[in-house]
Amino acid sequence: MKLKVKSPIKWAGGKTQLLDQFDELLPLNFSTYIEPFVGGGALFFHLLPSDAILIDLNTELINFYTVVRDDVENLIESLKVHKNQSDYYYKMRDLDPSKLSPLDRASRFLYLNKTSYNGLWRTNKKGIFNVPFGRHKNVRLFDEENIRRVSLALKNIKIISGDFTIALQYAKNGDFIYMDPPYYPLSKTSNFTSYSGTFNEKDQIRLSECFRELDRIGAFVMLSNSNTDFVRSLYKGYDIRVVRATRRINSKVNGRGTIDEVVIRNFS
Repeated sequence: MKLKVKSPIKWAGGKTQLLDQFDELLPLNFSTYIEPFVGGGALFFHLLPSDAILIDLNTELINFYTVVRDDVENLIESLKVHKNQSDYYYKMRDLDPSKLSPLDRASRFLYLNKTSYNGLWRTNKKGIFNVPFGRHKNVRLFDEENIRRVSLALKNIKIISGDFTIALQYAKNGDFIYMDPPYYPLSKTSNFTSYSGTFNEKDQIRLSECFRELDRIGAFVMLSNSNTDFVRSLYKGYDIRVVRATRRINSKVNGRGTIDEVVIRNFS
């Protein structure tokens, strides 16, 4: 029986809600699974491949997954001491993660992720986490059994901190690469990309070049992004499908709702 695993974190733009639509778009067979913007890892935890490489530029996120993989029992004990209180939250937020042990750093990451406003992970230009306290009445930091299953799912999985182009160092013919980058904004006033830091138009172009290089290697490549003319122009000639997604994270209630996104593939 297949292990049932849910992502242990909240993540802006997470793909859990789209998994049913994705099932019809995935390659039937592949070798190594590579995800260069792993984020919440919804598709990874859905597929549970035995051979995978997970990559993300967010060092706090990568440290968290590494500790879950290598030291889950001590992490569980550490998580039990946290408090859903405003003063405690800001005390934890003000800590310098670079001065913490990997274990304490991972514990702080999950605590802030689950108790911050809307579950955002946003940093300022200096890279300092700056999301306010969420004031949630009931917070469940973690599901003890699920986080143990997450640890099992990550055993023998390569976890790397770095730019998405690292995928080019590992990808080979027959591998499956899924890319879920910060989306290109739907309008000039859209700030969705700010949730993951700065990812500008030049980065979107770099990403499209990486996509084409992975295609030349012979890998199966699938990418999610906003349904805009700019995105469509970058991937002209590839298979482009529209999926319906619910945007849950927005400072304005009327900014939430169902929107079109695109899934771009070099296979069909």
